[in-house]
Amino acid sequence: MSQPKLTIALSHYDRHVPFFDGTVKPEGIELNVLIVGQSDRQRDGEDRHERMLQKGEFDVAELSLSSYLMAKSRGMPFTAIPIFPRRLFSLSQMWVNIEAGIERPIDLIGKKVGLHSFQNTLATLSKGDLQSEFEVPWRKVHWVLSKKDNIPFEPEKGVQIDQLAKGVDADKLLESGEISAMMTPHPPKAVLRGSTKIRRLFEDPKAEDLRYYTKNGFFPIMHVVAFKDDVLKKYPEAAQSLFDAFTEAKKICRDFYADPNWSWLAWGRHDFEEEERLLGPDPWPYGVERNRANLERFVGYSMDQGLMAKKMAVEELFLPIN
Repeated sequence: MSQPKLTIALSHYDRHVPFFDGTVKPEGIELNVLIVGQSDRQRDGEDRHERMLQKGEFDVAELSLSSYLMAKSRGMPFTAIPIFPRRLFSLSQMWVNIEAGIERPIDLIGKKVGLHSFQNTLATLSKGDLQSEFEVPWRKVHWVLSKKDNIPFEPEKGVQIDQLAKGVDADKLLESGEISAMMTPHPPKAVLRGSTKIRRLFEDPKAEDLRYYTKNGFFPIMHVVAFKDDVLKKYPEAAQSLFDAFTEAKKICRDFYADPNWSWLAWGRHDFEEEERLLGPDPWPYGVERNRANLERFVGYSMDQGLMAKKMAVEELFLPIN
């Protein structure tokens, strides 16, 4: 019997290198691994999430946690395995214009704050963390969106949300002060060019991230790995096989850092050792149980922000995997 041929779309992370170089091959699957960015502008402005959720272009894909929860709660035909290939602390990703008068999170109230979209995972996490960690009601911030959301939804009445016109660069608005702050998964382009008009909200973001981790016990999840349901129905054994392959790839990735020069970073090995001391040997756990608190908190954020159509238990969101 021939093996099923499945296509998977992933970002080019170190933990995915074993898939790209063929070191890891899922048992019983002929896997076509595609490097498809989160914001792939080579395909009519569509990114990986849009291509999966709106067109079902891949059999399996790395997806935004927030968009996946919205899709699943609306009965869209996708189901994830508990693999979480992207994580970020929101506090490190908060940027402000230096002249906006923002010294503390509470100063964001009433200000115009940029988001990639209202529903993307970092946006959802940032709004929720501001409210939970710093008592900044997300409903009292004026949100400015760069992109339309992947899944249509009706925002809560009374919340100020502006949609930028197509082609308007939110980074330039932040640098000029037309918006006061921005929550973004990548440093603003102006910062990468050396602009001195933008800084992180927190003077010591690493310390804030560590405080968050110590208090809550997790490194926040950004992405999941999701199948199309018709693929799972046809090849149910593929879920466990792919889960095992991701687990093996993570082990291999960890070993990369035994070489002090594997990373571009001069002190990459030192940083790796420091992270183990601070976050433990595995801040990237897979499986439902080891991520329950993380996932339940995010579901709460999603419900509070009017994103999920209904509340779902964590067990309803992921395939049962050994």
